[in-house]
Amino acid sequence: MIWNYLTPGIPDELFERSEIVPITKEDIRSIVLSKLRLRKNYSVIDVGCGSGSITVEICLHVNSKKVYAIDLDKNAIDLTKKNLDKFGVSANLIHSKAEEVLPSLPTVDAIIVGGTKGKTEKIIELCISKLKKDGRLVIDTILIETMYKALKTVKKQKMRDIEVTQVTIAKGKSMSSGTMLISRNPILILSATR
Repeated sequence: MIWNYLTPGIPDELFERSEIVPITKEDIRSIVLSKLRLRKNYSVIDVGCGSGSITVEICLHVNSKKVYAIDLDKNAIDLTKKNLDKFGVSANLIHSKAEEVLPSLPTVDAIIVGGTKGKTEKIIELCISKLKKDGRLVIDTILIETMYKALKTVKKQKMRDIEVTQVTIAKGKSMSSGTMLISRNPILILSATR
């Protein structure tokens, strides 16, 4: 087994990568997973799965056949499949626009939204409609505008336990004279309960 631990945050270098498909970095993944509050046998939807790094970690935690990974980009679906295979887990891969496929999916315990392609309000409303009572919704974004729309939508939909977190990560890089910290893009994470 590639990842032999119960803790989240699989090192990025263990995943298959592509220059044209984004990956949620390991530190952010750890925080996102903690906000999802997963349990064994939970059902989960990953909207905008990208490289599949979050999907893989979800599958490792919930041990369920009810994990759905959606992406509009065929390259992302193919890369997610490679990563699922590499880690020996499986999910239901869906190559589609989220707003077109979400209505046909079952209600689930948790949903992570990592991409909305400008359809933020519509996708979040659909996600909320697919959450079971007490289900968790987590949205991560680098764009302030997306966070604004997401926050407005979860408030309008009367979600509870709404929390917004900004995360700024810096990683050490060895230099000849010592270690320098290199900052990554700040990430905004919204979590809420239905």
